Amino acid sequence: MKDFPFCIWIDADSCPVQVRDLTVRFALRLNIPVKFVANHNIPFRKNNLFEMIICDNEKDAADDYIVDNSKINDIVITRDIPLASRLVDKKICVLNDRGYVFTETNIAEKLASRNLNYMLIENGYFPEIKRSGTFGKKELNLFANSLDRELQKKLKN
Repeated sequence: MKDFPFCIWIDADSCPVQVRDLTVRFALRLNIPVKFVANHNIPFRKNNLFEMIICDNEKDAADDYIVDNSKINDIVITRDIPLASRLVDKKICVLNDRGYVFTETNIAEKLASRNLNYMLIENGYFPEIKRSGTFGKKELNLFANSLDRELQKKLKN
């Protein structure tokens, strides 16, 4: 793959198809490479700008690959808060599939809240929380606006 000033990484295991498709459209318009990383093949539009990286099935293998290979100017899309924390520590731009941008200012609180929730669930204080299946136009628009804003920042530099 040709050298570009930055690329977009997608933690593709749990990324909604609408987010993957929208990211691909942005990337094609702006000629930006996208790397899909997962522990199994994820369907995506074939193009020289796009690459599917399949990692081992070991715990956190895809996360480790993204952390080890992403660079400071890159953008990473993930809903995985521990992964986001590792990337923010590397000064990498991270947003989730609903457009929330993780920063040095907010990541510690997000990670602490996530860890507390897991501890409460593991100890039986709360039933396991089911993810909201709601991902519609509102969520996609929030994501699109955030991705566009972050891409414009990168392109200005």
